[in-house]
Amino acid sequence: MADWIAHIGDWFHAVFVQQFDLWVLLGFVAQALFTMRFLVQWLASERARRSVVPASFWTFSILGGTLLLIYAIKRKDPVFIAGQAAGLFIYFRNVWFIVNERRQHRSVD
Repeated sequence: MADWIAHIGDWFHAVFVQQFDLWVLLGFVAQALFTMRFLVQWLASERARRSVVPASFWTFSILGGTLLLIYAIKRKDPVFIAGQAAGLFIYFRNVWFIVNERRQHRSVD
């Protein structure tokens, strides 16, 4: 059991300490921004007592997704790159819908 715990401790040290650099820090910041989208969506839904996706959800999606894409490119991870690039297209498309809807409401008023 002690050997297993030491092995796990060595693994965590290798993964989280030895390879820590500014790129890993960027990855953690990007992940935190990306995670914020879930927090703002949850809070907005709780306030409205129904499922809501606020514009800030898409802002955090774009910020986090862009930084994660940069991180994935640096790490040369094709799966991560493809996933983040496709996600960014969807996030920007949703922002486009929001901007167009706001323009239409202003022209009606």
